[in-house]
Amino acid sequence: MAKSWVNSEAGPGGDSSGDSWGDSWGDSWGDSAGDSSGDSWVDSSARIGADLHLDLSDPSGSSGPGGRRAALTRALRDAVREGRLAPGTRLPPYRSLAADLGIARNTVADAYAELVAEGWLTARQGSGTRVAERAEPLRRAERVPRKAPPRARGPRHDLRQGTPDASAFPRAAWLTSYRRALQQAPNEAFGPGDPAGRVELREALTEYLARARGVRTEPGRIVICSGFAHALRLLFGQDGSGGGGVLRGPLAVEAYGLGFHRELLAGAGVRTVPLPLDEDGARVDLLGRQRAVLLTPAHQFPTGGPLHAERRAAVIDWARARGGVVLEDDYDGEFRYDRKPVGAVQGLDPERVIFIGSVSKSLSPAVRLGWMVLPERYVDGVLAAKGEREAWASVLDQLSLADFIVSGAYDRHVRRMRQRYRRRRDRLVAALATHAPRVEVTGVAAGLHAVLRLPPGTERSTVKAAVWQGIALDGLAEFRHPDATEPDMPVRDGIVVGYATPSEHAYGAALEALCAVLPPPGE
Repeated sequence: MAKSWVNSEAGPGGDSSGDSWGDSWGDSWGDSAGDSSGDSWVDSSARIGADLHLDLSDPSGSSGPGGRRAALTRALRDAVREGRLAPGTRLPPYRSLAADLGIARNTVADAYAELVAEGWLTARQGSGTRVAERAEPLRRAERVPRKAPPRARGPRHDLRQGTPDASAFPRAAWLTSYRRALQQAPNEAFGPGDPAGRVELREALTEYLARARGVRTEPGRIVICSGFAHALRLLFGQDGSGGGGVLRGPLAVEAYGLGFHRELLAGAGVRTVPLPLDEDGARVDLLGRQRAVLLTPAHQFPTGGPLHAERRAAVIDWARARGGVVLEDDYDGEFRYDRKPVGAVQGLDPERVIFIGSVSKSLSPAVRLGWMVLPERYVDGVLAAKGEREAWASVLDQLSLADFIVSGAYDRHVRRMRQRYRRRRDRLVAALATHAPRVEVTGVAAGLHAVLRLPPGTERSTVKAAVWQGIALDGLAEFRHPDATEPDMPVRDGIVVGYATPSEHAYGAALEALCAVLPPPGE
């Protein structure tokens, strides 16, 4: 007999209570397997409730009434032994279980009676048939859960870059947008997703990016992704051949940047070439035969500072002359404090720049949503790389973010967080001026982190002291491209401090701990 799904918690069980309850189901419920005049299994199960998986295959091969009763008795006994039917669980009444399994009601009654006699079940008038409270699941050695390994303790003070204050996530406003988006979503939104992303979000981003970042685009040239790393995978492929993506290497990158991105590109077979940095940003005048260049022009990561206006124009000229493309990583473009907003390089030539952004800094990395604003010639290739259906970005999250933007909640949240992070930045600068006046702070006109320039030869010892004191932060050397050479790109000691990461109440203690591990004035 085949395996069946039956209900384990429906209405009263037992013989008398089951029969009286079953009257409400009408005479169409038959006692035999051949009765097909009653409600369908789907209709009955919808009224009965939860399901239970019972394997009624009979090892003896018997197909008679006795074989069916024995198979049901064994299946129920095994379910109790294995813990799938917990003590106190109410079993279905005879009629509903018989109808679900396609067997006679008397067969179910006999199986229940046998298990009651054995002590596996109990039956009381008005309470139905239940698993006996003293019935204990079989304890098998192989099923004893292993003791979970001890979880590593997190840092006492988290000053790592790249993460916003998780406690500041706008829960109430996001929930409002989520509910509204769910209520207003068309039925087709719950089918296979468009790989380009929901049009509602792409339309909202078209307006927002034009207004806030100076991006020139239209919904048809925006592709939703799950973040910057996902965008790189779509653009350059993942097979390691260096030729399976929309773009090909070599790719020029800034001499200081995220090692994770370099590793991802290397895994795709893309060779990266470091561009030196100075006070005006990346030295784009050194671009040569590369096919593309990856920049953080609004706020160079991690050293800070925008790409100079002349260099912004120069990199566009290079892309036009070489037939190349600029990848613009706008990772924290909304957060500026002491200067006017720096618009996107994409606005200078939408056909020569791929603009990439996400909500990982402005909202939360837990909301896995980002976007690519593409030149028209790359749209079809990126969609082909993504596949026929949306497999990465939740449609409901897309609709929620669209509502969050259109309702103005996103702008309000960004303004509120900009004020909070500016206060934190000011507290960091003030604390360093008091306790470590020889430490130079750079890159603080925008963004969520600062670079603390240290005396030569002190970076490693400072990072080690921070770890010893339970402070999580990054040394500047971790971000240096391994092929960057002197004198084009001098090595500088420093640490990267993320002042957005701690919660508000923990920030003061984190600053005190940081100042305590910095090199003393004599070094």
